[in-house]
Amino acid sequence: MYFIGYDIGSSSVKAALLDGETNRQLAVAHYPETELEISSPQPGFAEQDPEMWWECVQKATRLVLDKAKIDASKVKGIGISYQMHGLVMVDKDLYVIRPSIIWCDSRAVPVGDVLLQIIGEERSNEHMLNAPGNFTAAKLKWVKDNEPELFAKVHKIMLPGDYVAMKLTGLCTTTVSGLSEGIFWDFKNEELSKPLMNACGFDESVISTIVPTFGEQGTLTSEAANILGLSGGIHVAYRAGDQPNNALSLGVFNPGEIAATGGTSGVVYGVQGEPVYDPKSRVNSFAHVNHTSADPRIGVLLCINGSGSQYRYVRQMIAQNGLSYPEMEEKASAISIGSDGLRMLPFGNGAERMLSNQDPGATVLGLQFNRHQQSHFYRAALEGIAFSFMYGMEVMQELGLDINKLRVGNDNLFQSNIFSTTIASLSGAPIEMVETTGAIGAARGAAYGLGYYKTLAEAVAGDTILKVYQPASGNYQEAYQSWKNELIKILNK
Repeated sequence: MYFIGYDIGSSSVKAALLDGETNRQLAVAHYPETELEISSPQPGFAEQDPEMWWECVQKATRLVLDKAKIDASKVKGIGISYQMHGLVMVDKDLYVIRPSIIWCDSRAVPVGDVLLQIIGEERSNEHMLNAPGNFTAAKLKWVKDNEPELFAKVHKIMLPGDYVAMKLTGLCTTTVSGLSEGIFWDFKNEELSKPLMNACGFDESVISTIVPTFGEQGTLTSEAANILGLSGGIHVAYRAGDQPNNALSLGVFNPGEIAATGGTSGVVYGVQGEPVYDPKSRVNSFAHVNHTSADPRIGVLLCINGSGSQYRYVRQMIAQNGLSYPEMEEKASAISIGSDGLRMLPFGNGAERMLSNQDPGATVLGLQFNRHQQSHFYRAALEGIAFSFMYGMEVMQELGLDINKLRVGNDNLFQSNIFSTTIASLSGAPIEMVETTGAIGAARGAAYGLGYYKTLAEAVAGDTILKVYQPASGNYQEAYQSWKNELIKILNK
């Protein structure tokens, strides 16, 4: 028996096939080869056509089936991971009304600020665990205020993963986890947030039917099956945002367990056993994939916008032409901890939530023309990103997260020994690198949702730990404190 998982990103769509019997990945494919277009009709806007995601799902499915060379009739379950916080609106005929306002769009920040004042900070935090901010609810309110003729056509609103599930099943559905990431969910009353819906002027009818994160979410229609090359009637049995799904992929389910990623942006996602929130909104809290009212599991999300984009910038603008990341790592390894006083702050990709939405810009400090060379920049860039991770993790510790172990995928920044060892040494927590992907995690989620695996631990048992970064000796704390002091000075200006 096989299961297929999709990871609906803003750059591409990945599809992975899981062999349920061996719990191993058979094949993985993504489409397109180049990054998907993100439209920005005005500064701060970021939009994508949802139909483009569906076309990519079709192409990625055909590619992965061709790679695996299996009998497609033996695929029995579908799981979906998706880019969080986006807004899709459809009319009564289930046609998309306007392009999706995706996760990195910042137009609704002022709207969220107004909603927070109407609802009240205390009620918002205690009930929804977050301020409305720039999340899905605020984006929908922006449409209501600025595009009333389009809002009037709304039959249902969806997250990106909900839209793909609709294309697969013909049903408009969502999950509690998804509603919580849109800041629609009231954790205290275990229902849609009436204060938010009233403040926005939304009718509850626009919210799609709530289905379990794991379990029956609809079956593949014959029309969708023909398009994809699959059999009709396959169960869609799992759905989650990319960060909760990444945590599932890495086996992070219980309090004290932490997942992290280091791509264009950096993310740390920790699990708490009770509802928690940050009064300063530097990190955000959502329902984790295994959350229930009887046994709460809250995912606390830290996001650093700059992160990997800083290291890519250094490679493009400072490194010798054609130098690879492994070659940069080798040169940076010859530089001592602290980069001989050169410090870099990786905040050049817009306002940072963990800095209370301040936008200090990327900064280079302590540069000495007669001492610092390209290799110093390589190490300072990696250290600056690692230090920003630690700065955010200290916020998470303030909320009671006990960071004793991190699990990461075999991707991007965590392939760097300098970067990973710096975080491990500062936090005192070993970092386990796991061979997995979001798409295979979604496939495993579907297998668990259908009861093929009896526990979540069994579902992720097929993962292989590739490497463990242990805390190391050295003046990591001294270097971090120097960096942190400079950041605080800039933020207090």
